[in-house]
Amino acid sequence: MFFRIVSDSFARKPRRKILTAAALALGMAVATATLEVALDVGDRLAREFRSLGANLLVTPASDTLPLEIGGVDYRPVDAGAYLPEGDLGKLKTIFWRNNIVGFAPFLDVPVSINSGATGEVLIGTWYSHSVDVPDGSKFATGVSATNPYWHVDGRWFSDGSHDAVAGAGLAQRLGLHPGSTVTVGAGERTQTLTISGIVSAGGREDNAILAPLEVAQNLAERPGKYRTLLVSALTKPADAFSQRDPATMTPVEYDRWYCSPYISSISHQMQEELPGVEVRAIRQVAEGEGRILTRVGGLMWLVTIGALFAAALAVGATSATTVIERRSEIGLMKALGASYRAVAAFFVAEQLLLALAGGVVGCALGVVLARVLGVEIFGIAPDPRWILFPIVLFLAAVVALAGSLVPLRRASRVDPAPILRGE
Repeated sequence: MFFRIVSDSFARKPRRKILTAAALALGMAVATATLEVALDVGDRLAREFRSLGANLLVTPASDTLPLEIGGVDYRPVDAGAYLPEGDLGKLKTIFWRNNIVGFAPFLDVPVSINSGATGEVLIGTWYSHSVDVPDGSKFATGVSATNPYWHVDGRWFSDGSHDAVAGAGLAQRLGLHPGSTVTVGAGERTQTLTISGIVSAGGREDNAILAPLEVAQNLAERPGKYRTLLVSALTKPADAFSQRDPATMTPVEYDRWYCSPYISSISHQMQEELPGVEVRAIRQVAEGEGRILTRVGGLMWLVTIGALFAAALAVGATSATTVIERRSEIGLMKALGASYRAVAAFFVAEQLLLALAGGVVGCALGVVLARVLGVEIFGIAPDPRWILFPIVLFLAAVVALAGSLVPLRRASRVDPAPILRGE
């Protein structure tokens, strides 16, 4: 009898039911799309930010005070501490190794160019270098991964070559162009290099020569060594918990912090694998990324809550109209002995069936909408997250019941006597 009454309700007055299901479907579609994008936006934006440069700086912990002029370190090559190049593969063994997008070592050497005054600088680094990882695998990295926005007219150098790229400012000052040959000297050591390209980096590199790291090591007489390391890592926006001192954490808190991709926890893991280094976040990059990620994520959740609230209001409006139209039916059921719980059960069953239909349709529409948004914003559609399907159905049920709460209370107060008298 219960299911017959419910089914008859759908058959006799389908228009209200369709409106309620449509409101739920639209609300769930928006909620599904924003949840899909919100869950995907962090990784997408983090990868987009990684194209803007590295966010971690690694230096020797025992290094001397740097002597920098115009961003160039002019300490003698025999001053300060150096780090072994051979240990860099260990960065791909930390807990968050898959979040390490790339890294590039740097070694600055004050040099003279074409027997001129010693006032120029040669920066040794990798462009695209294969690093041996302790697990036996290979990892390709270099400034191509940490600084992909650097623009080169011509081509980059390769490992083992005697090529180099000249900064745009230096090239203009010395009249260099792709194909030019320069002789660089550091002390008694000299090296002839062929300029393969002109780089525009927007920093100190524009007034320097960039060459393979091995060339800089030979000029500085520091084989297998480097002085600074830039690391590009995917991180989670910092919060109050991430800024706590790990030494003050309980074991449970420490595990939570260690297993979260905060920039502080990744830095800590890097220091564990590379003894004798100091890892610092490049604050301008890290803090800017954190603010943007937090705000975008907050906006997505706000839109989701707004869509659910609007759907609840629509369900409440149609439910209130339904209760008014069915006052006589409610009065008759009460006159025949139906309790408040029985009357409420009929309405709840109707709303849950509508929530099921609206949730299924809304989830399907939301997946399509999420793909459209992903392509328009990031150029790639997010992968469907099927875990959202039961969540969306649950949200649809909650919205349907929340919107029907006030009409159900009104239905429970219906007095059958005046209704049966036609009043």
